[in-house]
Amino acid sequence: MAGSVIKHKGFVKRVTGNSLIVSIVNQSACSTCHANGACSVADFQEKDIEIPFLNPKLTPGEEVTVLFRESAGFTALFYGYILPFILVMFTLILVFETTGNEAWAGLISLGILGPYYITLYFFRHYLKKVFKFELEEN
Repeated sequence: MAGSVIKHKGFVKRVTGNSLIVSIVNQSACSTCHANGACSVADFQEKDIEIPFLNPKLTPGEEVTVLFRESAGFTALFYGYILPFILVMFTLILVFETTGNEAWAGLISLGILGPYYITLYFFRHYLKKVFKFELEEN
């Protein structure tokens, strides 16, 4: 893979016909500091990731490394947070300037998020191709 790569250790949870479900443990940055005993269990999150992979020799429980391009992470950040923020602000300003009513402007600008995230949901199969996870066997 070209460019910066984000790596996470994980374990194969399930093997399907053409993909793997890999479980990774995501931990907060403070969990590696000297005061990690004061942190709670909420600092650790287990996440399952579906990775298209054709390797019949992998079995559940095997340790693998999940790779993700950093540039794809920035693209995900854009679609998940930045573009919706721009849409909300644009809608807020447009509706307020058109109607002069703050309440309607606020409600409609927040209401625009529903159709946006529903649209993302319908394009999830396309987004799976854009945001590819890859495996590195250990």
